[in-house]
Amino acid sequence: MPERPVPPSPGAARAPGSTVVAAAPVADPPLPAGVDAAAITAGIAAWIEAVPLRGLVAHFGGDWPDGDLAAVLAGLDDFSAKHWDYRGGRERPEAREPAFDPATAARVLAAAAVLGLVRPRPPARPGYAHLVVLGGLAHACLRRVAYAAHLLRAGTRIGGEVAVLGSFRPLSPAEHAMLAAAGVAGCDTEVAALDAAVRLAFGMAEPAEQDGVDAGHPHHSWSSRTYRPVGTPPVRVLAAPSSEPERRRAHTADTQRFWAEHVRLAPGDPVLVVTAPIYVPFQHCDALRTLAVPYGCRIETVGVDPALPDLATLPEPTLSPGRYLQEIRSAIRSMRALHAALPQPA
Repeated sequence: MPERPVPPSPGAARAPGSTVVAAAPVADPPLPAGVDAAAITAGIAAWIEAVPLRGLVAHFGGDWPDGDLAAVLAGLDDFSAKHWDYRGGRERPEAREPAFDPATAARVLAAAAVLGLVRPRPPARPGYAHLVVLGGLAHACLRRVAYAAHLLRAGTRIGGEVAVLGSFRPLSPAEHAMLAAAGVAGCDTEVAALDAAVRLAFGMAEPAEQDGVDAGHPHHSWSSRTYRPVGTPPVRVLAAPSSEPERRRAHTADTQRFWAEHVRLAPGDPVLVVTAPIYVPFQHCDALRTLAVPYGCRIETVGVDPALPDLATLPEPTLSPGRYLQEIRSAIRSMRALHAALPQPA
């Protein structure tokens, strides 16, 4: 995502861009210098008002919500909960797969492409303060870490560290089978898969430093393993405790906050976030909310390029129209949370 907002072309949209340098007057509490609430709001509005998203809502029998941006986001959240939520509170691998006619499937895939969930793009800068790799399903752990290693070998400069962020989510039987097919064994959790991916991609046997707390329950525990490959920045594999341990496991925002507290982010630090293209809009907005707004850093989020030879041997799932609708909903919810976190102009 570019570091400055780019006006969308007619009928197109960009996921909200990362923070920019100009600060807008805001009411209490103020944003850190370098975070432009007006630019973030404009980016959200440009994505939400995209013609393909309006077309999807109409195609699934909905009316476009009335009111200001907050009201529209709330209305789209409610609508997508009724029509595009195939998880029902379950993990992504457990989501049901809807059956669509060919015309609907084509419409969904075309909208997903315009909304930034399909095509990857390379990082915009030659260097960053930190590189953050987000965890996910087991195949994503391998692919995203391998892509981070590719970026470093290709010359992307990182002044601080590579942070590989995951959780103690248990792996499913399908994930175990996928890892076994890829020659990776001994992983029971997402963070273990990330750790194995780091050892594989960076040619490491053991971490240089380890830390953590085993609190007897994964929702309360945390771990940190730091590798120091020759010729690259340190690579830290981090699993965070949940901010709501009585309700759920740690999610992406928990791990990002936990990492930010450890690494001491500075205002203006450019941070590159790596995920899969389908998750870029949603996880970019999460990173803006959890990293940019409180710390004043700049965020750029990119998706793994599946065409790279480095990734050709790693498994990649087929992304269906149902998966894209689910993540369009995730993006709407993330944008709603981001918008609510921004102070309103005085």
